[in-house]
Amino acid sequence: MLHLLPLSFSAQCRPPRRRFVLDGASSQRPGPGLGALGGSIRVRRRALRGGTDVQPDTPSSSSHRDGGEPPHSEAGDGDDGSGALLASVRQLLLDDAAEGKEEPGQFPKRWAIVFLCFSAFLLCNMDRVNMSIAIMPMSAEFDWNPQTVGLIQSSFFWGYLLTQIAGGIWADKVGGKTVLGFGVIWWSVATALTPIAAKLGLPFLLVVRAFMGIGEGVAMPAMNNILSKWVPVSERSRSLALVYSGMYLGSVTGLAFSPFLIHKFGWPSVFYSFGSLGTVWFATWVTKAYSTPLEDPGISAEEKKLITTQTTSGEPVTTIPWRLILSKPPVWALIVCHFCHNWGTFILLTWMPTYYNQVLKFNLTESSLFCVLPWLTMAISANVGGWIADTLVSRGTSVTTVRKIMQSVGFLGPAFFLTQLSHIDSPALAVLCMACSQGTDAFSQSGLYSNHQDIGPRYAGVLLGLSNTAGVLAGVFGTAATGYILQHGSWDDVFKLSVVLYLIGTVVWNVFSTGEKIID
Repeated sequence: MLHLLPLSFSAQCRPPRRRFVLDGASSQRPGPGLGALGGSIRVRRRALRGGTDVQPDTPSSSSHRDGGEPPHSEAGDGDDGSGALLASVRQLLLDDAAEGKEEPGQFPKRWAIVFLCFSAFLLCNMDRVNMSIAIMPMSAEFDWNPQTVGLIQSSFFWGYLLTQIAGGIWADKVGGKTVLGFGVIWWSVATALTPIAAKLGLPFLLVVRAFMGIGEGVAMPAMNNILSKWVPVSERSRSLALVYSGMYLGSVTGLAFSPFLIHKFGWPSVFYSFGSLGTVWFATWVTKAYSTPLEDPGISAEEKKLITTQTTSGEPVTTIPWRLILSKPPVWALIVCHFCHNWGTFILLTWMPTYYNQVLKFNLTESSLFCVLPWLTMAISANVGGWIADTLVSRGTSVTTVRKIMQSVGFLGPAFFLTQLSHIDSPALAVLCMACSQGTDAFSQSGLYSNHQDIGPRYAGVLLGLSNTAGVLAGVFGTAATGYILQHGSWDDVFKLSVVLYLIGTVVWNVFSTGEKIID
């Protein structure tokens, strides 16, 4: 019955979905058929004069869309603006049909990318921690002394340290999809080759472990690059918290399944099974992921608009402005605070089993069990912190204020709980303090770890490579320094040094950091 009504009346009965403002006289585009809505209905307008039907577009008339005067100009035809309204409706239908409107209930593509990054980091830490379990039967089989074991464990960081900045440069220039895909398949192959290398000899094993570090070293800068293109600022903290919680859950999964696999199938099974999972992930990544939403043909028009209006350009960079980057105080705040943060974090995660055994008198089985608790706590609190940070941003709190609040919790929380350990005699309370320390530490995912994309989104990979290099150095030096302190002092001295660095980081962060873009 629609074609029997004057357009002016039928238009009043239908609430418009969008409002279009046309300058000057209305310029009408010949309208399309409604085939996009599933039928062959023709839109007709009964003009007040003559009752002429306006037919759907024909190939000849569609040529007028990109310029020139349409064949039937409606300006001043006496329809009281109905021609302009009809042009607006046709424009709406054309846009939605051409670009693809997001269907109700459709899962956002940006969160599919986030979940794939989460899965990559889950595998990352599974492959990293399995050696800490497998090294015990391996050292018994190959008769390795403690010094050799330490050399094998440290060989991972040789490659990991070298590729932080290089991975960031590569990701910013060619895109995060290529670099992250390379990293996962590279470290997965190295993981699967570990048993073969161990049987060939120690030098081969050291090289394979260093190669594994190369693959994992590019992963974090590449992830930071791809999320800077895919995730709006209002969802940035939540997305990063979810991805980093994949690392924490990966440690839990690796620590939980490695003993079972070793007991049932022998220590080589850990490396073969964990390494093979990376090939499954890689096959999915290659077919489903894109470096930017502009490259993804399956993303809806609405989601693409949401992302591109709140993120940086999808164009890769050609040169890195090193002088400009290194001249910015907020960049150095990132570097210094990443060092301070990782000093305390790496010490706790590396030496925690020893502390449980020597101070709390737990046996090795109990120590391994309680080591899982901080990882679980971090996985939960990181996502809670991300939700809090994004909620504050969406309610109008400045990004700078949110980043300073979250990172202050990430520094002052661990500092407070570490100072309580020297006054606690109960093992249960000591474990609780450790869990709370690492739980508040995870708020850093919404602080300094989100800040790279804030201050320089186009160079997010390079910035994370710079700061994480300082973080890795903190882990290397902090772990060695802790052994020296324990040989000449006590655990209280270890915790005091960490607290001092946390306090220094808090001051530096609140004085020099910003949530505004300072590098374009």
